[in-house]
Amino acid sequence: MIGLLLRVLGHEYAQPMRRTVALMVTTAIAEGLSYALLVPVLRALLGGTPEAAVPWLVAFGFAVAVYAALRYRSDLSGFRVGTTLLRGMYHRLGGQLARLPIGWYDASRIGELSVLASRGLLQAMSVLAHLLAPLVSAFVTPLTIVVVVLAFNWQLGLAALIAAPVVTAIHIWTGRSMAATDVEHAERDREASGRVIEYLQAQPVLRAGGRTTERFRLLDDSLREMQRTSRRGVLSMLPGALGLALTVQAMFTLLLFLGAYLALRGDIGAPEVLAILVLATRCADPLLSLSNIGGQLRGARNELVRLDEVLRTQPLPEPRQPIRPAGHDLEFDSVTFRHGDRTVIDDLSLSVPARQRLAVVGPSGAGKTTLLRLLARFYDVDAGAVRVGGADVRAIASEVLTAQIAVVFQDVYLFDGTIEDNVRLGRPDAPAAEVRAVATAAQLDEVIERLPLGWATNVGEGGTRLSGGERQRVSIARALLKNAPIVLLDEVTSALDPVNEAAVHEGVARLMAGRTVVMVAHRMRTVQRADRVVFVDGGRIVEDGSHDELLRRRGRYAEFWNISVTPAAGEQLTPVALPAAPSGSNRSSPAPSSGP
Repeated sequence: MIGLLLRVLGHEYAQPMRRTVALMVTTAIAEGLSYALLVPVLRALLGGTPEAAVPWLVAFGFAVAVYAALRYRSDLSGFRVGTTLLRGMYHRLGGQLARLPIGWYDASRIGELSVLASRGLLQAMSVLAHLLAPLVSAFVTPLTIVVVVLAFNWQLGLAALIAAPVVTAIHIWTGRSMAATDVEHAERDREASGRVIEYLQAQPVLRAGGRTTERFRLLDDSLREMQRTSRRGVLSMLPGALGLALTVQAMFTLLLFLGAYLALRGDIGAPEVLAILVLATRCADPLLSLSNIGGQLRGARNELVRLDEVLRTQPLPEPRQPIRPAGHDLEFDSVTFRHGDRTVIDDLSLSVPARQRLAVVGPSGAGKTTLLRLLARFYDVDAGAVRVGGADVRAIASEVLTAQIAVVFQDVYLFDGTIEDNVRLGRPDAPAAEVRAVATAAQLDEVIERLPLGWATNVGEGGTRLSGGERQRVSIARALLKNAPIVLLDEVTSALDPVNEAAVHEGVARLMAGRTVVMVAHRMRTVQRADRVVFVDGGRIVEDGSHDELLRRRGRYAEFWNISVTPAAGEQLTPVALPAAPSGSNRSSPAPSSGP
């Protein structure tokens, strides 16, 4: 347990943790020795010279005072180290999650990480603050008392010592029998948490279907399974708890009979027997607490194991000798990328000169968004290379690559804070004048003027207090403030109303000015602003050329234009009358994709 905790925490925390454990052991020994002084005290009080108990009572009071001081220092040290480790673990976990590839975050991990980062991390780090001291006391204090009993009478001490391996065996057996149940309970707990989140998110669908009064079967089933698992856990724990209680009781009974026998033989006085029985009762409390402590420790250990798995997951490797990009041109060189068993990008080659605007068009699932994510190195390719400024993105330091690229996605996430806080994520140290300037350029100033608190308006978790168009304007302002030379746009206007679409288009136009741009788009108004268009399907480039060139070819892009074009506000877009195909042309044959 201690080894696993140190591995999860990191070796920089080993020294303060060892000091804390040593202090806890010293405290437990002092507790046992203070109890040992009850033997001479009771022997004097119950003997013929009660006044002889006075110095022993003074010694007992001093020992209790020392124990109290040590216990205070031990508990305080445990809380302080636990708090420090908890803060360090949050930073370490956050840093690890920020380095893991986006593909690692599948749907099943969201509920697991939410539980791990909240209750799980607190439970794991509570070992030092709340569990380690009682655990040390439960083992060390009884052993100290047994050593004291051995010093007074070896027969009674040996009888008490027999209980040690029995208690240890019961503790180990209970832990092993509960291991499978603990794992199952943790899995059911995470599943139930995910179902609760699903039930809350599904409220619009349930209400639209008129099922607001019905129980949610998936959630009910999950909660029932968790109840069954909890019941099995309690039943599995009962034999161990009962066995431990019976062992403690049997030990006390054995000492009682053996002490009476030795007293009747005259080998030991009755006061000594009474004192040793008092010490035996003091052994019982920490030993009986092992059942409760053991269950909490197993829960904490399970969380530590899961935390260790996350921390040991390998992030995308950083280059040992990083290269700085020599420009802002982009290149896909025979790139292949697979997600599971599916090939998303298949031997694709494409080059984008600096300051060119490239539009990527194609049906859903064609791999358009994946191209953007490979450029930003959210994933690493399975074959080929993605280059920025002539350098492979795998050879560029993450901070340098991130500084080169600004990304605006269709689904904008805003953090729970003010509008200004979210805009400043692009460049936290930017002057206030620049922040206001980019807000004007992104048409965000119109939104701020309508809000009662203006820049100080809290957007809520995920930006829920703003509309989709307003969130998109914040995202564009953030990208403008970052002032990166490469811009990646992913369907930024596909779900906006005409008013917000027009405003966002103005912001996007300013964002694209003078930069290398790769945009994924369905709206033809966006595509027409591109210098070049590639049509992607099945992870391959089917057609490549300018908007007008592709229309004249009467290929896939032209068909897509006629089917997908939707007039924007104030525009009159009509399907194109396609010219007759040149003689000898094959309409279905794709245009060659551009090479590196």
